[in-house]
Amino acid sequence: MQRCFAFALVALMACEGAPPEPNPGRPAPPPADSTARAPSVTPTVRFLRAGEGELSAIVRRERETAAKEGRTLLVYVGAPWCEPCTRFHQAAEAGQLEGKLPPLLLLELDRDVDETRLGEAGYLSRLIPLFAAPAEDGRSGPHRMEGSIKGAGAVDEILPRLKALVGQAKGP
Repeated sequence: MQRCFAFALVALMACEGAPPEPNPGRPAPPPADSTARAPSVTPTVRFLRAGEGELSAIVRRERETAAKEGRTLLVYVGAPWCEPCTRFHQAAEAGQLEGKLPPLLLLELDRDVDETRLGEAGYLSRLIPLFAAPAEDGRSGPHRMEGSIKGAGAVDEILPRLKALVGQAKGP
C-alpha cells in the first residue's frame, strides 16, 4: 500500500514544475492573447428550435428575424428516427451545405412532439422531412417539399429540391 502511495506521489510531482525548455530548432509559439478570437463563421443553414406557443405567431416573428439576417425562413419538420432528417441535419452542422444553398433559417419542429400545433397551422405532411415556406399569416403556404430517400444519397436528393423551393418561396 505504501509503495502505491509513494508511486502516486512521485507521478503527481512529475506533473508539476517549470514548463519544458523550448526546442532551439523550432520557433516558440506566439503568446496566448485572450482578446484574439477565431473569425466568426455564419453558416448557410441555421436551425432554430420553435419554442412553445401558437406556431403561426412564432413563424411571423421569426420571419422578421430571418429578414434581418438576410435569410429565407422555412419551417422544417423532422424527427430523431427519420434517417433523411438526421443526415440533412448532420450535413448542415458539419458545414457540408456551405455554398450549396442560399442563407436559410429553418424553424425546426418535431413531427411527434409538435403534431397538434403543426396541424393547427397547416404544416402536417404525410412524409418527413418537410420544408415549407410560410404564408404571410404564418400558416403553411403552397410551396413545400416533403420526404426523401434513405441512405447516403439523402442529402444530395434533398438539395436540388430545397433550392427550388427557396426560389419558389422568394417569388419571381
